[in-house]
Amino acid sequence: MNKIEELQKCLGYQFKDKTLILEALTHKSCKKARNNERLEFLGDAVLDLVVGEYLYHKFPNTDEGKLSKMRASLVNEEGFKKLSLELNLGKYLLLSTAEEHNKGREKPSLLSNVYEALMGALYLETGLDKVKEITSKLIEKTYPKIDMDSIFKDYKTTLQEFTQEHYGVIPEYKMMGSSGPDHKKEFEMAVFIDGKKIAKAVGKSKKAAHQIVAEMALKILKKQEKQ
Repeated sequence: MNKIEELQKCLGYQFKDKTLILEALTHKSCKKARNNERLEFLGDAVLDLVVGEYLYHKFPNTDEGKLSKMRASLVNEEGFKKLSLELNLGKYLLLSTAEEHNKGREKPSLLSNVYEALMGALYLETGLDKVKEITSKLIEKTYPKIDMDSIFKDYKTTLQEFTQEHYGVIPEYKMMGSSGPDHKKEFEMAVFIDGKKIAKAVGKSKKAAHQIVAEMALKILKKQEKQ
Protein backbone atom coordinates (compact mmCIF):
# COMPACT_ATOMS: atom_id res chain seq x y z
CA MET A 1 0.00 0.00 0.00
CA ASN A 2 1.51 3.35 -1.01
CA LYS A 3 1.37 6.40 1.23
CA ILE A 4 -1.51 8.08 -0.60
CA GLU A 5 -3.66 4.97 -0.32
CA GLU A 6 -2.69 4.62 3.33
CA LEU A 7 -3.75 8.19 4.09
CA GLN A 8 -7.04 7.82 2.21
CA LYS A 9 -7.81 4.68 4.23
CA CYS A 10 -7.06 6.62 7.41
CA LEU A 11 -9.42 9.41 6.26
CA GLY A 12 -12.13 6.97 5.27
CA TYR A 13 -12.36 8.61 1.87
CA GLN A 14 -10.97 7.83 -1.58
CA PHE A 15 -10.29 10.91 -3.68
CA LYS A 16 -11.78 10.74 -7.16
CA ASP A 17 -9.40 13.49 -8.26
CA LYS A 18 -6.01 12.25 -7.06
CA THR A 19 -4.34 15.48 -8.15
CA LEU A 20 -6.19 17.24 -5.31
CA ILE A 21 -4.75 15.09 -2.53
CA LEU A 22 -1.28 15.28 -4.09
CA GLU A 23 -1.55 19.07 -4.25
CA ALA A 24 -2.69 19.20 -0.61
CA LEU A 25 0.39 17.24 0.48
CA THR A 26 2.94 19.14 -1.65
CA HIS A 27 5.00 21.74 0.19
CA LYS A 28 6.26 24.77 -1.74
CA SER A 29 9.87 23.63 -1.18
CA CYS A 30 9.30 20.94 -3.84
CA LYS A 31 9.19 23.69 -6.50
CA LYS A 32 6.30 21.96 -8.25
CA ALA A 33 3.87 23.77 -10.54
CA ARG A 34 1.23 23.40 -7.82
CA ASN A 35 1.72 23.28 -4.06
CA ASN A 36 -0.65 23.30 -1.11
CA GLU A 37 -0.75 27.06 -0.41
CA ARG A 38 -3.99 27.75 -2.31
CA LEU A 39 -5.73 24.76 -0.75
CA GLU A 40 -4.46 25.88 2.65
CA PHE A 41 -6.07 29.29 2.06
CA LEU A 42 -9.38 27.61 1.21
CA GLY A 43 -9.16 25.09 4.06
CA ASP A 44 -8.58 27.85 6.60
CA ALA A 45 -11.90 29.49 5.65
CA VAL A 46 -13.75 26.16 5.54
CA LEU A 47 -12.46 25.10 8.96
CA ASP A 48 -13.42 28.43 10.49
CA LEU A 49 -17.01 27.68 9.46
CA VAL A 50 -16.93 23.97 10.35
CA VAL A 51 -15.51 24.51 13.84
CA GLY A 52 -17.90 27.42 14.40
CA GLU A 53 -20.87 25.20 13.53
CA TYR A 54 -19.51 22.37 15.70
CA LEU A 55 -19.30 24.68 18.74
CA TYR A 56 -22.68 26.28 17.97
CA HIS A 57 -24.42 22.91 18.22
CA LYS A 58 -22.30 21.53 21.08
CA PHE A 59 -22.87 24.54 23.35
CA PRO A 60 -26.47 25.70 22.69
CA ASN A 61 -26.58 27.89 25.80
CA THR A 62 -23.19 29.57 25.39
CA ASP A 63 -23.00 33.22 24.33
CA GLU A 64 -21.23 34.53 21.23
CA GLY A 65 -18.22 35.89 23.14
CA LYS A 66 -17.32 32.54 24.70
CA LEU A 67 -17.98 30.68 21.46
CA SER A 68 -15.60 33.05 19.66
CA LYS A 69 -12.89 32.42 22.25
CA MET A 70 -13.29 28.66 22.00
CA ARG A 71 -13.18 28.80 18.21
CA ALA A 72 -10.05 30.95 18.33
CA SER A 73 -8.44 28.34 20.61
CA LEU A 74 -9.16 25.58 18.08
CA VAL A 75 -8.77 27.41 14.76
CA ASN A 76 -5.08 28.29 14.90
CA GLU A 77 -1.69 26.81 14.15
CA GLU A 78 -1.44 24.90 17.43
CA GLY A 79 -4.98 23.55 17.11
CA PHE A 80 -4.54 22.33 13.54
CA LYS A 81 -1.12 20.90 14.36
CA LYS A 82 -2.78 18.68 16.98
CA LEU A 83 -5.38 17.46 14.48
CA SER A 84 -2.64 16.91 11.92
CA LEU A 85 -0.67 14.77 14.38
CA GLU A 86 -3.72 12.58 14.99
CA LEU A 87 -3.66 11.74 11.27
CA ASN A 88 0.15 11.52 11.22
CA LEU A 89 0.15 13.93 8.26
CA GLY A 90 3.85 14.69 8.65
CA LYS A 91 4.52 11.22 7.28
CA TYR A 92 2.71 12.01 4.02
CA LEU A 93 4.10 15.50 3.33
CA LEU A 94 5.96 15.90 0.05
CA LEU A 95 9.06 17.95 0.87
CA SER A 96 12.31 18.98 -0.76
CA THR A 97 15.48 17.26 0.46
CA ALA A 98 16.56 20.46 2.18
CA GLU A 99 13.25 20.83 4.04
CA GLU A 100 13.40 17.13 4.94
CA HIS A 101 16.82 17.68 6.52
CA ASN A 102 15.44 20.76 8.27
CA LYS A 103 12.93 18.55 10.12
CA GLY A 104 10.03 19.89 8.07
CA ARG A 105 7.83 16.94 9.00
CA GLU A 106 7.90 18.09 12.63
CA LYS A 107 7.35 21.82 12.10
CA PRO A 108 4.08 23.05 13.64
CA SER A 109 3.49 25.50 10.76
CA LEU A 110 3.85 22.79 8.10
CA LEU A 111 1.69 20.33 10.02
CA SER A 112 -1.01 22.97 10.50
CA ASN A 113 -0.83 24.02 6.85
CA VAL A 114 -1.14 20.50 5.48
CA TYR A 115 -4.23 19.84 7.60
CA GLU A 116 -5.86 23.01 6.27
CA ALA A 117 -4.89 22.09 2.72
CA LEU A 118 -6.22 18.54 3.02
CA MET A 119 -9.54 19.80 4.37
CA GLY A 120 -9.64 22.34 1.52
CA ALA A 121 -9.15 19.51 -0.96
CA LEU A 122 -11.88 17.43 0.70
CA TYR A 123 -14.24 20.40 0.55
CA LEU A 124 -13.68 20.79 -3.19
CA GLU A 125 -14.48 17.13 -3.76
CA THR A 126 -17.29 16.51 -1.29
CA GLY A 127 -18.54 19.78 0.15
CA LEU A 128 -18.71 20.39 3.89
CA ASP A 129 -20.04 17.06 5.16
CA LYS A 130 -16.82 15.03 5.03
CA VAL A 131 -14.78 17.92 6.42
CA LYS A 132 -17.26 18.23 9.31
CA GLU A 133 -17.21 14.49 9.96
CA ILE A 134 -13.42 14.19 10.05
CA THR A 135 -12.73 17.43 11.93
CA SER A 136 -15.43 16.82 14.55
CA LYS A 137 -14.11 13.32 15.27
CA LEU A 138 -10.54 14.59 15.54
CA ILE A 139 -11.54 17.42 17.88
CA GLU A 140 -13.39 14.97 20.13
CA LYS A 141 -10.37 12.67 20.13
CA THR A 142 -7.82 15.43 20.72
CA TYR A 143 -9.82 17.24 23.39
CA PRO A 144 -11.58 14.63 25.57
CA LYS A 145 -13.09 17.50 27.56
CA ILE A 146 -14.21 20.54 25.62
CA ASP A 147 -15.01 23.66 27.62
CA MET A 148 -13.58 27.09 28.30
CA ASP A 149 -11.17 25.86 30.97
CA SER A 150 -9.73 22.97 28.97
CA ILE A 151 -9.28 24.52 25.53
CA PHE A 152 -9.06 28.26 26.08
CA LYS A 153 -5.68 28.90 27.61
CA ASP A 154 -4.48 32.49 27.82
CA TYR A 155 -0.78 31.69 28.15
CA LYS A 156 0.24 35.36 28.31
CA THR A 157 -1.82 35.91 31.45
CA THR A 158 -0.68 32.63 32.99
CA LEU A 159 2.99 33.45 32.28
CA GLN A 160 2.63 36.92 33.81
CA GLU A 161 1.06 35.49 36.96
CA PHE A 162 3.82 32.88 37.18
CA THR A 163 6.70 35.32 36.72
CA GLN A 164 5.22 37.83 39.18
CA GLU A 165 4.88 35.12 41.79
CA HIS A 166 8.30 33.52 41.27
CA TYR A 167 10.50 36.36 40.03
CA GLY A 168 8.70 39.55 40.97
CA VAL A 169 8.74 40.80 37.35
CA ILE A 170 6.47 40.73 34.32
CA PRO A 171 7.46 39.28 30.92
CA GLU A 172 8.69 41.54 28.14
CA TYR A 173 7.83 40.63 24.54
CA LYS A 174 9.90 41.76 21.55
CA MET A 175 9.15 41.33 17.86
CA MET A 176 12.25 39.77 16.32
CA GLY A 177 11.07 39.99 12.72
CA SER A 178 8.50 38.93 10.17
CA SER A 179 8.58 37.07 6.87
CA GLY A 180 6.35 36.09 3.99
CA PRO A 181 3.97 37.99 1.69
CA ASP A 182 1.45 40.43 3.15
CA HIS A 183 -1.44 37.96 2.94
CA LYS A 184 0.54 35.22 4.68
CA LYS A 185 3.02 36.80 7.06
CA GLU A 186 4.66 34.98 9.92
CA PHE A 187 5.83 36.84 13.00
CA GLU A 188 8.77 35.87 15.20
CA MET A 189 8.35 36.85 18.86
CA ALA A 190 10.70 36.48 21.81
CA VAL A 191 9.92 36.74 25.50
CA PHE A 192 12.37 38.08 28.09
CA ILE A 193 12.24 37.68 31.86
CA ASP A 194 14.30 40.21 33.78
CA GLY A 195 16.28 40.96 30.62
CA LYS A 196 17.02 37.30 29.80
CA LYS A 197 15.59 35.75 26.64
CA ILE A 198 13.63 32.66 27.64
CA ALA A 199 12.04 31.55 24.35
CA LYS A 200 11.18 32.59 20.82
CA ALA A 201 8.48 31.37 18.47
CA VAL A 202 6.77 32.05 15.16
CA GLY A 203 3.05 32.58 14.65
CA LYS A 204 0.68 33.50 11.83
CA SER A 205 -0.27 36.70 13.67
CA LYS A 206 1.36 38.78 16.40
CA LYS A 207 -1.32 37.59 18.82
CA ALA A 208 -0.68 33.94 17.96
CA ALA A 209 3.09 34.42 18.28
CA HIS A 210 2.60 35.95 21.74
CA GLN A 211 0.55 32.96 22.90
CA ILE A 212 2.92 30.36 21.44
CA VAL A 213 6.07 31.92 22.91
CA ALA A 214 4.34 32.43 26.28
CA GLU A 215 3.40 28.75 26.37
CA MET A 216 6.98 27.76 25.52
CA ALA A 217 8.38 30.05 28.22
CA LEU A 218 6.00 28.60 30.82
CA LYS A 219 7.18 25.07 30.08
CA ILE A 220 10.83 26.12 30.26
CA LEU A 221 10.44 28.05 33.53
CA LYS A 222 8.38 25.31 35.20
CA LYS A 223 10.98 22.74 34.20
CA GLN A 224 13.73 24.92 35.69
CA GLU A 225 11.75 25.24 38.92
CA LYS A 226 11.67 21.44 39.28
CA GLN A 227 15.44 21.05 38.82
